[in-house]
Amino acid sequence: MGHKFKEKASSFLFQYDTPRMVLVHNKKVGVTFRLIQLVVLMYIIGWVFLYEKGYQSKDSIISSVSVKLKGLTMTNSSDLGPYIWDVADYVFPPQGDSSFVVMTNFIVTRDQKQETCPEHPEAGKCEEDRMCTAGKFLRQGQGIMTGKCVNFSRTERTCEIFGWCPVEIDDHVPNPPLLLAAENFTLFIKNSITFPKFKVNRRNLVERVTKDYLRNCTYHKVRDPLCPVFQLGYVVEESGQKFSMLARKGGVLGISISWNCDLDWPVRHCMPVYQFHGLYNEDSSISPGFNFRYARYYRENGRELRTLYKVFGIRFDILVNGKAGKFDIIPTMTTIGSGIGIFGVASVLCDLLLLNFISNRHYYKQKKFKNAELDSIKPEKEDAVSSFTCDLQEKEKVSQ
Repeated sequence: MGHKFKEKASSFLFQYDTPRMVLVHNKKVGVTFRLIQLVVLMYIIGWVFLYEKGYQSKDSIISSVSVKLKGLTMTNSSDLGPYIWDVADYVFPPQGDSSFVVMTNFIVTRDQKQETCPEHPEAGKCEEDRMCTAGKFLRQGQGIMTGKCVNFSRTERTCEIFGWCPVEIDDHVPNPPLLLAAENFTLFIKNSITFPKFKVNRRNLVERVTKDYLRNCTYHKVRDPLCPVFQLGYVVEESGQKFSMLARKGGVLGISISWNCDLDWPVRHCMPVYQFHGLYNEDSSISPGFNFRYARYYRENGRELRTLYKVFGIRFDILVNGKAGKFDIIPTMTTIGSGIGIFGVASVLCDLLLLNFISNRHYYKQKKFKNAELDSIKPEKEDAVSSFTCDLQEKEKVSQ
């Protein structure tokens, strides 16, 4: 028993098993095998290592954005007269968030106060009082119905409401837009990002952006791609739209800031890339553009009044995305190991070709596989049994 155990232990520790290999001399199969290996090698080196940088560990971005607009214009409408508009008037919200609206057009309803007046015909017309249910609010209405049907004009009768009167009439959107000069307004974007895994912090005010440069530059994708000051007209143009068309009824634009950084290089090479995307379809006939309402309240003779604005504007959404990569031995070894595994595809495909499609595939099968018939094993077992029986008979004879 001890001797057998030592043999088994020696066999386990000091022997190496390897699969049987068959060398096949066939030009078509050989060329196919090498071509597959070449394609796999190009994929591993070109795509996995160079393009996807499979030798790096990755980290995602954490970002913060603030904005500041500059610009001044004047309007002279019949409702307001001469009026100066600055950044406090045409930007919503005023806090400088990553999502904001720049007013480009508006409809104003002055001196509204809470009292009774005829509803707008868009909410529905009436012919008699029973068509106006007291206390009911229509879906498109601007107040609560009193139960009376009154004259809105010489030809139209509507339900009387209690609400902010006179009601807003927004049938005609000014054309050209009242704040068309917003095309020349400028937007200053400050963006701070961090890659926490690599402890790297960056701002879009990179090393090349000095105080003097910032004071005079305006973003251009070729001349000044790192300048964080953007002219609104240029942004709209780069998104593939026309400012005068977009400004009339409003729209939505996306400004994306991409940080894709290879931290195997000095951090100063980590730069932002700006892109502009139009998110508005001017051909849409259902609820086109972008608008909202806000009011300015004041008191007169002890009574609260307001001026209501229906604002048409361009909404800007600033989206920051990015990733960083840096050399790491673990993903490098993982990528190499998976690449070696993919090389096995060449052998599998060539085996399928040899076993199923070549003319002398039966000869290859004989060389590739060694078949052991059950009948050829039986005599060995029978010899062992007979030998054991003979030994037993001899022992019995000796004992007698």
